[in-house]
Amino acid sequence: MKRYYLGEFEEVVLLTVAAFRDNAYLITITHEIIEQTGRSVRLNQVHAALERLEDKGMLRSKMGNASEERGGRQKRLFTITALGRRVLTESQQTRQHLWNLAKATFGKTSEI
Repeated sequence: MKRYYLGEFEEVVLLTVAAFRDNAYLITITHEIIEQTGRSVRLNQVHAALERLEDKGMLRSKMGNASEERGGRQKRLFTITALGRRVLTESQQTRQHLWNLAKATFGKTSEI
């Protein structure tokens, strides 16, 4: 089975899409990343990551209904795919394993 690797920012974007379920679109994703990470994030950075993740098959998108609040424009809604879920799970397992190794090195009472 092919292993997929995510950059830290791609992982944050993918996790954010997963958290929003069926209502993830560029603006909400960007605002949530800013709120949760405290990072300065621009729309074009998030857009590029969404495109990369969709190209890799970890996300899919569809056009939502037009809304009055956006002047009748449609939102492009993103959802995570089975591959995206699998990659996130593998990433979480790898990180947890590494954290466990690091904790063992520093001892049970020390913090990293």
